[in-house]
Amino acid sequence: MPDTLNPAFLPEDWKNATLVGRLDTPDGPTPILIKGGEVFDMCAVAPTVSQLFKVWPQTGAPEGGLSLGKLEDFTFAKSWAGERKGNQLLSPIDLQVVKAAGVTFAVSAVERVIEERARGDSDKAQGIRDALAERVGSDIRSVKPGSEESAKLKAALITDGLWSQYLEVAIGPDAEVFTKSAVLSSVGWGDEVGVRSDSTWNNPEPEVVMVVDPNGRAIGATLGNDVNLRCFEGRSALLLGKAKDNNASCALGPFIRVFDDGFTIDDVRSAVLDLKIDGPEGYELVGRSTMSEISRDPLDLIAQAMSEHHYPDGFVLMLGTLFAPTQDRDVPGRGFTHKVGDVVKVSSPKLGCLENRVTFSKDARHWTFGIADLMQNLADRGLLKPRNTARPQALAS
Repeated sequence: MPDTLNPAFLPEDWKNATLVGRLDTPDGPTPILIKGGEVFDMCAVAPTVSQLFKVWPQTGAPEGGLSLGKLEDFTFAKSWAGERKGNQLLSPIDLQVVKAAGVTFAVSAVERVIEERARGDSDKAQGIRDALAERVGSDIRSVKPGSEESAKLKAALITDGLWSQYLEVAIGPDAEVFTKSAVLSSVGWGDEVGVRSDSTWNNPEPEVVMVVDPNGRAIGATLGNDVNLRCFEGRSALLLGKAKDNNASCALGPFIRVFDDGFTIDDVRSAVLDLKIDGPEGYELVGRSTMSEISRDPLDLIAQAMSEHHYPDGFVLMLGTLFAPTQDRDVPGRGFTHKVGDVVKVSSPKLGCLENRVTFSKDARHWTFGIADLMQNLADRGLLKPRNTARPQALAS
């Protein structure tokens, strides 16, 4: 049966939050706006979420949506329970490019060096971790990336034979920014996330995800799970694409929380993310990632992602994670890896809870609804109209 609305699924102050998402309706994917606890169908204002943010006012929210009722009266279904009718949430983005920043926390930098030195062999990881963590981890936390101090640390680590390409992006002037997944391929709350069936060391990566309009303006934030295959990336950084971009390997949601008087970029900077994994065999793992420990400011990462690019439909940027699970699951010393059936919850008080279940990418719901399908669907629904240059007025607060 579908889940009745649970306040834990939403931001703790959801009745005062401005939220944007997408519903999988019988007619097709539909942008929704949630304001004051009321749900509005926004397809008459903008047929896609990317278009909605193009017309988003500097303050307030665009008006003109069709009320669908109170959010507290909605129920939502998880796809792995076979429920894909009615109020199935999709990923809250559509035509935006999905970008990701890596090695943005000191701990994640150490873990990437471990992956590299262990060549993706989790048996060797713990010994390398013990040797590197104190020397490298403590020093990285004390320097600002790209600073004179970071250059001195780099020189010292090279002398010690401890330098790595991952440390270059951790403390050097240039952040690691890559394309995580194709347009329209991300999954939402209540859907399955995929790992490759030939991967032996798989981790979740709970992250805050910035939502950016075509002009580089930070619109808001959501939660993300940047599923990672550590054995692939550990063998070679050139396998990053296979480690990161697989069917159902990017989860976002449940909603985008738009910046307003009650939620600002400072809330992102101070956000705390909790991770909980419940395994089918009774295994439980919990962890916490604190955005205050990030090495680069979110707005600086957005600027690096923008660089000399143009994103006419906007983009989202996964900010990286502090959390790298090392708790043993089966064999002592081998740490953590996902199993099929794991239920992963990524939560933060002002962003809600993103929940997904792990399966193999080959068994996850196939991604078949592409850009051409979306355009045809919108045309069939009569939602593709001549451009309206008038800017919508803000809803009365």
